Amino acid sequence: MESGFKKTLIFSVVGVLVSIIIALVTYKSFEIDVPERHIAVLTYKSGIDLENDQEIAPPYSKEVGYHKGLQQEVLNEGRYYYNPYRWSWKIYPMVEIPEGMMGVRIRLYGDDLPYGHFLANKETDKGIVADVLRPGRYPINALIKEVNGTFINPRDTVDYVEIIELHKPITIDAGFQGVVTNLAGPIPDNPNTILVPVGFRGVQEKTLNPGTHYINPYMFRIESIDCRSQRFNLSQEEEMGFPSKDGFWVSLDGIIEFRVHPETAAQTYVTYNEVENDTGAKHDIAEEIVRKIIMPNARSFCRLRGSNSSGRQFISGETRTAFQNEFQHAINETCGAQGIDIIQALITKINPPAPIAEPVREREVYVQRLKQYQQEKLQQDEAALLATETEMIEQKKSLVGADQTVVEITTKAKQEQGVAIEKANEELAVATEDFEAAKDQAQAVLAESKAKAAIVVFENEALAAGWKKSVEAFNNDGEKYSQYILYQKLAPAYKSIMTNSADSPLMEVFKSFNGTTPPVPTQPVPATTKN
Repeated sequence: MESGFKKTLIFSVVGVLVSIIIALVTYKSFEIDVPERHIAVLTYKSGIDLENDQEIAPPYSKEVGYHKGLQQEVLNEGRYYYNPYRWSWKIYPMVEIPEGMMGVRIRLYGDDLPYGHFLANKETDKGIVADVLRPGRYPINALIKEVNGTFINPRDTVDYVEIIELHKPITIDAGFQGVVTNLAGPIPDNPNTILVPVGFRGVQEKTLNPGTHYINPYMFRIESIDCRSQRFNLSQEEEMGFPSKDGFWVSLDGIIEFRVHPETAAQTYVTYNEVENDTGAKHDIAEEIVRKIIMPNARSFCRLRGSNSSGRQFISGETRTAFQNEFQHAINETCGAQGIDIIQALITKINPPAPIAEPVREREVYVQRLKQYQQEKLQQDEAALLATETEMIEQKKSLVGADQTVVEITTKAKQEQGVAIEKANEELAVATEDFEAAKDQAQAVLAESKAKAAIVVFENEALAAGWKKSVEAFNNDGEKYSQYILYQKLAPAYKSIMTNSADSPLMEVFKSFNGTTPPVPTQPVPATTKN
């Protein structure tokens, strides 16, 4: 019984485990795990069959559903779940455009282009896509084709929808201009022109500035034209000369510095470039410019202008200088009209005819020596004049210095005088104020003295009036009144005086009063006021 139960339990556990394993296997069969930097290319196993002219399945629509075959849409990085009975998939690396390169897309599916066209202007067209891919990663189902024609990521099965060709971007160096030739535009109405309007097939008038340009090489061809300054000698290849007015041969040498004008580089390139000058993307047309523009203009000027002067005139400095200036102006004008900027056109040497060179040269030497003597005399005269003017300037400086000293002394004296006057005025104002204050104080003292004197006079008058009344009380006898005052003053101390000074000479004073009784006043004596 127990053994049967154990067998049943084991079979149950095994069944559960098998079910789990089957479920996991089934789950994993539905899972699409796209790792980093990869894509998943999908193929639908069932559905609507493709037409004979269809390379890949059209996009899904609710009305039609899925078409059988390779799908245009790819799965980006992540985890997805698809029915493996209806779908199949493969994992491939993403398209990576390395640094310093660009990718040109060639679409292998879509509508066929009209005859003579190769550019896919619409998303549904088959052919070369106008926009290029810059360095980076792109989730595109494509093979990458290197410059040498080999594929970086070859596949066993043909399940890609595009080919991406790697090309180097167009680099215009500093000092160059890029002449653009449109290879894919519409044909202009008038094709027999040197330059065509923008957007039409042909050489464009506008050029590219220096820098890196990501341009589709199937749409545009770029030629780098050197617009830097260049120079050459007039007699570099052959002798440069002309017959003079008197039939002598005059040879010369010079340096011409020129450059292609950047704004007219396209027209200059189309007009004067030769195929043999093309070396890759850069085109050296300097030789053609020298041979077709500069040298013909230089020879024309030299022969026309040189034939107007005799051989001996070219030994003279004035004729040589005038010839040099006219040559610079004429070459600049004629070459500038043809798109060439003449930076400098310098005649370095003019070789006059040998038979007349020596005597004319000696004469010219004496003429130049005479001019030298005249110039030296002129310099001496100017030096004397300069010395005189310098002395006059020194004298003027001395006079100016003396005048400045006088002005400084006068100014200082006036300033000191002004300060002294101002100080004296201040002291005068203070003295005036002190005088007025003294006057006020004197008047106050005088008024106070007068008031005190009046008080004294009043008091004296009052005292005199009291004495007068007192004397009138003694019957106008002043002597008696005096005795009364004396007795009144001495009475309080009379006893002491008599005791201590009985024999004193002081007692002689009172002998005159013996036997005399002082009269009694009829009215009281007024009190005296001490002053």
